[in-house]
Amino acid sequence: MKRILTIVGARPQFIKAAPVSLALQEAGFECLSVHTGQHYDENMSAVFYDQLNMTKPTHQLAIGSGSHGWQTGEGLKAIEEILISEKPDAVLVYGDTNATIAGALAAVKLHIPVAHVEAGLRSFNRRMPEEINRVVTDHVSTWLYTPTQTATDHLANEGMSQGVLWVGDVMLDAVDQFGPLAEQQCAGLLDELELGAKQYWLMTMHRAESTDQPEQVKTILTTLDSLGTPILFPVHPRIKAMVESFGPYRHIRLTDPMGYFEMLMAERHASLIVTDSGGVQKEAVFANVPCVTMRTETEWTETVQAGWNQIVGLDANKLVVAIEQADSLAKEPIRHHYGNGAASQTIARHLSEALDHAAQQKPATETGVTVPV
Repeated sequence: MKRILTIVGARPQFIKAAPVSLALQEAGFECLSVHTGQHYDENMSAVFYDQLNMTKPTHQLAIGSGSHGWQTGEGLKAIEEILISEKPDAVLVYGDTNATIAGALAAVKLHIPVAHVEAGLRSFNRRMPEEINRVVTDHVSTWLYTPTQTATDHLANEGMSQGVLWVGDVMLDAVDQFGPLAEQQCAGLLDELELGAKQYWLMTMHRAESTDQPEQVKTILTTLDSLGTPILFPVHPRIKAMVESFGPYRHIRLTDPMGYFEMLMAERHASLIVTDSGGVQKEAVFANVPCVTMRTETEWTETVQAGWNQIVGLDANKLVVAIEQADSLAKEPIRHHYGNGAASQTIARHLSEALDHAAQQKPATETGVTVPV
């Protein structure tokens, strides 16, 4: 039986891993997993495993918060020990977090092939830690599974074509797979929040480049609160004290972080989404909800080109203008840019075939794992 070890650490990775892990199990893989603990809050970690019916992690590292170098280093050390012990046939990493690069580096140094899901994304902003993580991970990976043709083109422009496969977006898989269940299980969410469908905006904010500028955050929140529309704002634990200190608010409703099902419901029934998240941009357009992104660039350029997303940075004036014109922009169909909702099955099938081929090519004396001395 082929043995694969998946590494996750943050909310978006739990969502991406859920449909892929199910597809791998159905394809006959023995699936192990490591949760580095980058997101350790109950509503940003454990609740996702429960809602998505995922097997609990084989290894829980509980690394927690820290600087980028510390988080990556602690993950690298711990993951290396696990890989030496478990001897997987391949390591599967997602996206662009510190868990991603730690897992990829630990694996490649042990000569274990790395499969990178959501490969090829580029913001072309090297000041973003996530950009460094994704570029380095791509360049050490054996198999690169891209979510869009744009991502595939980025890799080609960097001289990478071997092992690259456009599969579509696994987050679309998750939305299609879990959306109906979310509607069923969270049918009373809006009543509990005293919000009417399509009568509120949803806001998320978590990136350091946003939240490390408190005066601009305060201006944005004050501006949004003055517009008079109810705003649902699930607050990341790291910025909760800061956001609360800028209140009280008349129209912004602060809540704890939401589980995946609750977020899907909140996204689907909002009339507008304001975010600095990458994944929420896509979830917005999958739900046919206009999005305004508080960043200076996006990896998901298709969302902008199709008229569903506007990029405004942390400029409150630009944010207001974008909100005012969100409904009037011409919008084109977009889901096809992200595949057909079967990316997970494509990944599982390709990995199985690739590992079979690699096993046929491997000398009988080679173990696949090199233990450092």
